[in-house]
Amino acid sequence: MHSRSRPLWFVGLLLAVWSRYGPTQRALAQRAPRIGYVHPAGGQRGTEFEITIGKQFLDAAHELLFSGTGLKATMLKHKKPPSGKRMTELREYMQKAREQYNQQRGPDGRRGPQAALAAIQEIAIELGADREGLDALEEFQRQRRDPKFQLNPQLSETVTLRVEAAKDASPGWRELRLLATQGVSNPLRFHIGDLPEYREIEPNDQNPDEGVSAPLPMVLNGQIMPGDVDRFVFDAKKGAHLVVVVDARRLIPYLADAVPGWFQATVALYDADGNEVAYADDNRFDPDPVLHYVIPKKGRYIVEIKDAIHRGRDDFVYRITLGELPLVSRAFPLGVRRGVKTTVELTGWNLATKSVDIEPSDANPGVRSILSDFGAIGADTLPLAIDELPEVFEQEPNDTRETALRIASSAIVNGRIDRPGDRDFFRFEGREGGRVSAEVLARRLRSPLDSVLRLIDDEGRVIGVNDDQEDKGQGLMTHHADSRLLCTLPRTGTYYLELSDAQGSGGPEYAYRLRVGARRPDFELRVVPSTICALRGENVPITVYALRKDGFSGEIQLALKDPAGFRLSGARIPAECDRVQVTLSAPTQPPQRPMRLVLEGRAVVGGRNVTREAVPADDMMQAFLYRHLVPSEEWIVVVAPRGWRSIPVTPLWDSGVKLVLDDPTPVRMGLPERFAADKVEVVLSDPP
Repeated sequence: MHSRSRPLWFVGLLLAVWSRYGPTQRALAQRAPRIGYVHPAGGQRGTEFEITIGKQFLDAAHELLFSGTGLKATMLKHKKPPSGKRMTELREYMQKAREQYNQQRGPDGRRGPQAALAAIQEIAIELGADREGLDALEEFQRQRRDPKFQLNPQLSETVTLRVEAAKDASPGWRELRLLATQGVSNPLRFHIGDLPEYREIEPNDQNPDEGVSAPLPMVLNGQIMPGDVDRFVFDAKKGAHLVVVVDARRLIPYLADAVPGWFQATVALYDADGNEVAYADDNRFDPDPVLHYVIPKKGRYIVEIKDAIHRGRDDFVYRITLGELPLVSRAFPLGVRRGVKTTVELTGWNLATKSVDIEPSDANPGVRSILSDFGAIGADTLPLAIDELPEVFEQEPNDTRETALRIASSAIVNGRIDRPGDRDFFRFEGREGGRVSAEVLARRLRSPLDSVLRLIDDEGRVIGVNDDQEDKGQGLMTHHADSRLLCTLPRTGTYYLELSDAQGSGGPEYAYRLRVGARRPDFELRVVPSTICALRGENVPITVYALRKDGFSGEIQLALKDPAGFRLSGARIPAECDRVQVTLSAPTQPPQRPMRLVLEGRAVVGGRNVTREAVPADDMMQAFLYRHLVPSEEWIVVVAPRGWRSIPVTPLWDSGVKLVLDDPTPVRMGLPERFAADKVEVVLSDPP
């Protein structure tokens, strides 16, 4: 039962206004293109190549938007299955054509099935059918006859484009969006690199694809269909340290209608005799597998990829990077102090150096990908933490309270759970009533450690314990394995922090970064969705999430930084509130091109003014149930120059409207004279 006194806060214009005068922005958003996959999901600099994008509402698509520079795309064709009515008409044409064909061929006019089908289709075209429609009908019927194929209307449309990648195109991961008359799509990941790229040639289930005869290294692109297994043959020399890196979940992080909620790829390596010599189904906690193998003798080898439970469909897209390539698997320490030169040890394969000196003087504290220029696979996705506190390194032995390492009350410890069953103890002095914040950064820095953190007094009593602390800012993470404690000390004295792995595991890769000190109240912002489709002068609801840290509960003021012409209403997140809907108003004179928006949040934190830029994100579903805020590179808006405008409503209140469940609340708003109030319906937008 709902409590009648429970308050609901709706800040600014959080009401959807519907009218018989015409559709609102919601109708436009529902018809905006949605893209579910791009294949291949990358390309080589200095080349031209074709890509296919698939999902829904791709009519009138005319341009591809890339983040970064040096890429240009040209539309080639749009493929959409005929409607149900058109399918019926095509079947009738084929039935009549088949009857004529049987009458014309006579008893001795037998042909093979393919020749007969071609002849019947020609007759159907003479009767009025079109070639494109007949091909679509035949493909649909072929899919229906295939017991492994699962029809998915959400992936039924495709567009094909030619992409030109300049030689000086910026390398690395990009985002692409499809622009159509009715709006712009959600983003997908796309990679630009320097290695030669090849596409699979079906069938390659039983016999490996030998169309790829180029020397290593290379990138292989393909799709896994239901029950599909893709195999590729290549030549390798003796002693080569072969690296096989699969990108699958990295391309499409979540599938709403599949369990598990992503393409769970496995990769295997076979020798010329068909013996499996290496296998991987993940990379520690990362679902995308990475495989390393030292080639024992020169010869032919086969790399095989499939889904772990033999699923498949068009959006099971993969990229396999294959060759004797440098790859970084881990770094230590997991972070550095700002302004202090630190040597970071690197572990991996085929590395030219085993360490790199880092001195981040200009970077703000936080988690950053500061190894992206190192030039090895994995370096761009291996984050390091930057902080301003003094740093120390764990010293063994420290497995008991008696051997605990003494640390300052504000410090960062870099260490490892370096063997199974290992426990690390740290000792500090605290005062009665003091509030201590202790946080582990490990999984968020790509360490496999599943930490458990305990705070213990000098008599052995446990003051606080934490295993997993969810960080909603980590939208790509499904197991939040890092620990965090916020405790008030009961008395003055000596206290201990005990850090261990929840599963009793350990090893040199089980690194961590333990921060101990006073609370650091702060916040981050996420703005959803990352792509906005609006009509000129339209009021568009957007959602802003406040990710509060270390007890910060104050009010946050929101403001658009760029560009001019857009306006934000209800731009305030009330104290102790974690999410609000606000209204973005598009200009009446629409910009000619898609625009990049920037949203900022400002608050007083600990007596100082703090400004944080909102990270664009999309609310994505995993496996029918779980939801994640997946970050995006850019916050893009497209304003349509034509179409119905929404009803311009003026809120007649000074601050948020407080609603109580089951009780009517009068809300005053101003309507233009041409709109009659009795023809307008007002409903809550996204009610709780």
